[in-house]
Amino acid sequence: QLQLVESGGGLVQPGGSLRLSCAASGFTLDYYDIGWFRQVPGKEREGVSCISSTDGSTYYADSVKGRFTISRDNAKNTTYLQMNSLKPEDTAVYYCVADAITTFQDMCVMGPSGLSSWGQGTQVNVFS
Repeated sequence: QLQLVESGGGLVQPGGSLRLSCAASGFTLDYYDIGWFRQVPGKEREGVSCISSTDGSTYYADSVKGRFTISRDNAKNTTYLQMNSLKPEDTAVYYCVADAITTFQDMCVMGPSGLSSWGQGTQVNVFS
């Protein structure tokens, strides 16, 4: 059974940091481009950051560029999202997604394919 499990969310003050993890089981992430998305109730889902399976190339939404860093550790079958200088507008449920069809940049901009796998999400709250 293919499964992605996010962790690392929580409550943090503005300017603080969190590191989200996305652990895969039932399949290897080596051949999947990985994306982090976030969603706030009443708003469209946003592609935050995505990473290539082939060369580690990355994509960041303008709203997080320079503050967030995506990485992957294929040996641990895990992807990470380091979030620094957090702002209240970063508050959302964060999801990771694995897609073997859609390339990383297209995934973030246009969304993953219908064959992608999603985690259950982890809540991030940024407020003082």
